Amino acid sequence: MTTQPRLVDQTLLARARSRARLEVAGFLHDEAMAELQERLIDVNRRFTAPALVTPFPDFWAALLPAARIVTPSETLDLQPGAHDLVVHAMALHWADDPVGQIVQCRRALKPDGFFLSVAFGGETLTELRQALALAETEILGGLSPRVAPMAEIRDMGALLQRAGLALPVADRLKKTVTYANAIALMADLRAMGETNALADRHRAPVPRNLFGRAAAIYADSFAAHDDPTRIRATFEMIFLSGWAPHDSQQKPLRPGAAKARLAAALGTSEFDETAQPVLHPTDD
Repeated sequence: MTTQPRLVDQTLLARARSRARLEVAGFLHDEAMAELQERLIDVNRRFTAPALVTPFPDFWAALLPAARIVTPSETLDLQPGAHDLVVHAMALHWADDPVGQIVQCRRALKPDGFFLSVAFGGETLTELRQALALAETEILGGLSPRVAPMAEIRDMGALLQRAGLALPVADRLKKTVTYANAIALMADLRAMGETNALADRHRAPVPRNLFGRAAAIYADSFAAHDDPTRIRATFEMIFLSGWAPHDSQQKPLRPGAAKARLAAALGTSEFDETAQPVLHPTDD
């Protein structure tokens, strides 16, 4: 029996989170909370037994003042079938076993209970990753993990089904933030509690010129579009939602069970050779 590989140094992560100053750098948490509030309004249901999984309880308590607050850990302090709503806020991207986290949340839900999550996604800090990689290659002759790998939206959405949630939905919000330089960005990440807590991080003393060189590469490669004296930084937030299965929920028809053709309903030919493909714009 193999042991689950450890991506995160949990002691170091807890230390980083304890030093976070979200009153200074909580703007992404503000945005995430506003998005979750909108989603809860759209659900149009009164939840009477909510739970909130978050490493920042003082900040996030405003979302659900009556919620039971749970600290993220490998084993969540959640009782099976105890809640009609479980929110996992800004912690899933640091989980060694994200599907295990969602499974535990799903088990804590009553039938027809609602799961909702927000976490950073794979496009987060793509510019910083590239600048650090180039600087390390130049100065150290190789690479070491300095920014946590984060899952893509397709992979995160698949976790909902693996966890046994019904009616799964995954969507994202991408934001571009500008900073004076890469050093200012890194200071903001420290204030967010999002510094390097990887178990396989480079542990030797960092050469003095490494971050200076990374900042120079960053400035040359990723200037802000509207102000070339500043740099841009991408943050992607992925939102997941799903329901604990219940007999009242809609279920997809099995293939071949439809009693009418879609073409007939649309009033068009099933084999329309003049039809043009519909192009869907991608996110900027």
